[in-house]
Amino acid sequence: MSNPGDPILLHDLDRAGILRLTLNDVPRRNALSEEMLEALAKALSQAGDDPAVRVIVLAAMGPAFCAGHDLKQLTAARDATDGGRAYFARIMALCSGVMQAILACPRPVIAEVTGVATAAGCQLVASCDLAIAADDARFSTPGVHIGLFCSTPMVALSRNVAPKHAMEMLLTGDMTPAARAAEIGLINRAVPAADLRGAVMEMAARIASKSGMTLATGKRAFYEQREMPLAQAYDHASQVMVRNMLARDAQEGIGAFIEKRAPEWQDR
Repeated sequence: MSNPGDPILLHDLDRAGILRLTLNDVPRRNALSEEMLEALAKALSQAGDDPAVRVIVLAAMGPAFCAGHDLKQLTAARDATDGGRAYFARIMALCSGVMQAILACPRPVIAEVTGVATAAGCQLVASCDLAIAADDARFSTPGVHIGLFCSTPMVALSRNVAPKHAMEMLLTGDMTPAARAAEIGLINRAVPAADLRGAVMEMAARIASKSGMTLATGKRAFYEQREMPLAQAYDHASQVMVRNMLARDAQEGIGAFIEKRAPEWQDR
């Protein structure tokens, strides 16, 4: 459990290059407060520039993975002369920036989900490259219950699950169990809670053993081509493949495969 003096975002980098970023604002159910968003933005920027970091795991302390925006903080902003408009705009821009920073980060980001992930917390999970959840975890976009449609969570959600599944979550606000979240593609899979950290770290270790240059190239190309028409996507991916083939690690990896030995990556 967290103490009042603890950082709201914990950092732990192991020898394999796996950086665990742990949301640690348990009293506020790890809400995406202004402070949490700023901490995440800074951590993602630093991790993307740190060659020692190969994979990022996003986890959380307490019974909630993330409860979304801090509604008390947003409500307090209504006392401003503009009714909170400027503050609301700043927080939404900050939150959207964090979600895009996850996609733009050259390191793969894995969500390790326990408890509930609601509203912008569900958006956070959907924004990660991969997600594994405890089998008792639950997800929802419950804004319709309070007159606030989850429009920004919708962006990440609709890019991960089929439209009708996304609309069902957005229009009903109902909780989605982990098993169902895996079925519709919101997460990769659900595992017993006792096995969650082990499953996430095993996946992270397998990814961390690859060429960092190759992972960064592939992640960037994946998100770039996804928004393109088919012919343009193939043209773009072909150009990426040509550049990748000329890289030192591709030459090393192919050579190691032919020679039946372990590759020695230089991340270039």
